[in-house]
Amino acid sequence: MTVNKEIKSNLAKLLAMENIVVEHRNVETASFDVENRVLTLPMWKYASEDVYDMLVGHEVGHALYTPNINWIADRKIPPQFVNIVEDVRIEKKIKQRYVGIVKNFNRAYKELNDRDFFQIAEEDLEEMNLADRANLFFKIGDYVNIPIEEGEEMEIINMISECVSFDDVLDASEKLYTYCKYEHSEKEDISVDTNLLSDLGNSVPGDVESESCDSQEQEDSDNYQVQQSDLKQQPAQSEKSSTQEEDSSNEPEVKTMDSFDEALKQLICSIGTENVYLEIPDIDVEKIIIPNSEIHKNCDHQWSFDEDDGEYVKTRIKANLETMDLEYEKFKSSAKREVSYLIKEFECRKSADAYARASVSRTGVLDCSKLHTYKYNEDLFKKVTTFSDGKNHGLVFVLDWSGSMGRVMLDTIKQLYNLIWFCKRSSIPFEVYAFTCEYPIYDDDGMRDRAYEEKHGLLEIHQCFSLMNIFTHKVSSKTLDHQMKNIWRIATTFSTYTEVPVPLGMALSGTPLNETIMVLNKILPKFRKENKLQKVQCIILTDGESQGLRYHVNIHDYAKMGEITLGRRAVKNSCIVRDRKTGKTYSLDVDWNKQVDVFLRYIRDNQPDVNFIGFRLLEPRDAGSFIRSYCGYYGDVHDKTVSDWRKNKSFTLSCSGYHKYFGISANAVSDKTEFIVPEDATKSQIKTAFMKSLNSKKTNKKILREFVELIA
Repeated sequence: MTVNKEIKSNLAKLLAMENIVVEHRNVETASFDVENRVLTLPMWKYASEDVYDMLVGHEVGHALYTPNINWIADRKIPPQFVNIVEDVRIEKKIKQRYVGIVKNFNRAYKELNDRDFFQIAEEDLEEMNLADRANLFFKIGDYVNIPIEEGEEMEIINMISECVSFDDVLDASEKLYTYCKYEHSEKEDISVDTNLLSDLGNSVPGDVESESCDSQEQEDSDNYQVQQSDLKQQPAQSEKSSTQEEDSSNEPEVKTMDSFDEALKQLICSIGTENVYLEIPDIDVEKIIIPNSEIHKNCDHQWSFDEDDGEYVKTRIKANLETMDLEYEKFKSSAKREVSYLIKEFECRKSADAYARASVSRTGVLDCSKLHTYKYNEDLFKKVTTFSDGKNHGLVFVLDWSGSMGRVMLDTIKQLYNLIWFCKRSSIPFEVYAFTCEYPIYDDDGMRDRAYEEKHGLLEIHQCFSLMNIFTHKVSSKTLDHQMKNIWRIATTFSTYTEVPVPLGMALSGTPLNETIMVLNKILPKFRKENKLQKVQCIILTDGESQGLRYHVNIHDYAKMGEITLGRRAVKNSCIVRDRKTGKTYSLDVDWNKQVDVFLRYIRDNQPDVNFIGFRLLEPRDAGSFIRSYCGYYGDVHDKTVSDWRKNKSFTLSCSGYHKYFGISANAVSDKTEFIVPEDATKSQIKTAFMKSLNSKKTNKKILREFVELIA
């Protein structure tokens, strides 16, 4: 069974009781950076749930209880001996702190013992040194009989078990090491004596009669003394030639620790690419947002004529602008019905919620109209009903200003204007932003300044990325109407290719939707605070997915003698976005068109009180593939969504990164809803026109009703 690494990361953070950074990388052993609070875990792909939990708990124990001090300079103890004792201490502490993890430890060590991770199946445990036996005693002593002698060995075991501080660990480790070294030297001496006796047996004659002459006995004695002298001198000569080899051979080894570490590597999946952990930069939004006044100042300047302009140009452009303005006024008049319907639904929804939150309480004053019922009614007191105050609402709109929106831009603007007029009449604060990579912003050097400090491991925000604040509630109604007329002109130019010049920086560009969501994480809290709002809605109107992302990375520039420089790389499936604030991670191991959903989940976790609503305009040929990307190829959800699309030319999704994702046919939006028929129309023509108008209104009302349910 595949282990969910995000769940195990959250487990580590919960055990540590702090927002530590957990990274899964292609490393052989786990480690913890005490200074930066980063826990690095190997890719234990082949570990069971219990083993994974045990390993995570073990490493968190080190993170919590193992101090970051240099003890090697003060204590001449091999690290393996300290590791054995420290493992006992930290595992004991983590079990005492979280009683529920004890079973995971027990089951995990039993499983690892059954798989012979300590490689003791063919070993004689009595021949192992005390360090190995102590390691086995505290890890698998419940399942294997580990021989521990009474006396000094049991005293050392008890000393290890009773360690509380790291100083206790060092003391117990030193005693364990000293005992094992003495034990090892004893075995070495026994081995030397055995070899000596073997040599002596070969040198002394086997058949010596008791009657042998004294001279022969003396000769044998002299030979023995010579051989003994040679054996004593041989180590000294060897020490002079290879002191380091003798010292290492005299050191006791901890075989079970090495065997366990090697066996753990079998659980690691070394195949595949290394995880790349990325973070969203701290963005200065003031360098991203183009002020509302600047945008419309450029619009007014673009459509003002100089004396140098030719008469033909003036006449032609003025005529086109006048036609656009008339169309705007006509749409504004026809949209009053939809806006009134929105307001009606909104007020009804607010009233229903207010009654739902109403509380009834007794006043303590007798109700005289009920006194005659005192024999069968205990409730004779007057009551008062208290209604909770309604919520303060605010809306932030994000408009896709990309090239693919050209044909449907005017239809999208119509939907947006309905919502803006609704906000204006309901006194709801709002801001409207359009994302682009075309707006020119330059500093004194002719270059655009970054909105954040570039560092290794940060996602890149496109240097030309901007959010144009095209509308705001802060202006007067007259000014807003003038600004809406400006954007109407531009949208009409995109949709009809009319000969009207587009203001500088307002041309359609790429689709930096991912960058927009990152910046919204800063904009939404500020908008909420400035307007003292309780409930904020973020509506994104788009027709496609975001463009690709890059991230900053340190690279070795071999052309400059290996100097490290800051480069860029494309985001790939092995990239993981990390949020230090919430402690969550978000894998980008998705199709490129689903990256938007990843960043939507990111911002939803950061802004839990904000509703994110998507409006997606779809060409009829694209609807099927879009529905399948979220609903699959079959099933109840798929069938219902397809049915809604065929019947209403719209549908609503709840399985995307948005709270609600509205899919609307671009053709249906552009259809006229007016009930217009010629004077000499037949009954059949009148019926057809009426049904068409009714269906269009039905579609609009269905979408608007669902929208109001979200924002009320």
